[in-house]
Amino acid sequence: MQELTTPTAFQRCSGQGWLFECQEQDGLHIWDDHFLVEILDADGEVVGEGERGELVITSLTKEALPLIRYRTRDITRQMGHECTCGRTTSKISRILGRMDDMLIVRGINVFPSQIEHVLIGIPEVGNHFQVMLRREHHLDEMEVRVEMTERGFTGELSGLERVKEKVEKELHSSLNIRTEVILVEKGSIPHTSGKSKRIIDLRGE
Repeated sequence: MQELTTPTAFQRCSGQGWLFECQEQDGLHIWDDHFLVEILDADGEVVGEGERGELVITSLTKEALPLIRYRTRDITRQMGHECTCGRTTSKISRILGRMDDMLIVRGINVFPSQIEHVLIGIPEVGNHFQVMLRREHHLDEMEVRVEMTERGFTGELSGLERVKEKVEKELHSSLNIRTEVILVEKGSIPHTSGKSKRIIDLRGE
C-alpha cells in the first residue's frame, strides 16, 4: 500500500510528516497520536465539520521544538474519522486555499483557487481568468473575465451565451455568490512574470 505524504508549511517547520493520503485519495489522514488539528474561523472559534476554516496545528509529542496552535494560513475543512480504507484517524480535505488569498464578497469568503477549480472542469474555457471587484449602490459586484479555448469558440452568439451561462452557473454553485462572467479571447488577459494578475479590487476607490 502506498501512502503519499503532502508537504505543508507546518510540515517544513516540524521536520516530520503529520498527514498522509491513503489509496482511496479521499482526504488527508492526520497522525492523531502526535498532532492536534483544529479548523478555526476568523474569530478563532472552531468551525463545524465540513465548514471551511484555517488549519491550526499543535504538536503533542515533539520535544525539541514543540509548536502550540501553529497557524498555517491554509484553508481546509474537517472530514470526520471514517474512511473506506479502514483507518479511523481524523481527516481533512486537501488544501482549498490560503488566508492570504481570501476575498470577502458580500460577507462570503471567496478564494481564487475555487474559481480556478471550476474553470478547469469546463473544457470551453481556459484556466486564465481575472476577477474585477466593484462596489455599486453599497453592494459588492464581482466580474470574472475568462479566456475561451479554441474548442469553446464557435463564432456563434448562441454558443457564447451558452458557455457564459454554464460558467456563471458553476461559479454560483461553488462560491454561493452571483458573478458576471465576461468571455474573452485566448491570450487577452495580461500576464506578469508568467502569471495572470488575477484580482483587481476597485471597491476602495
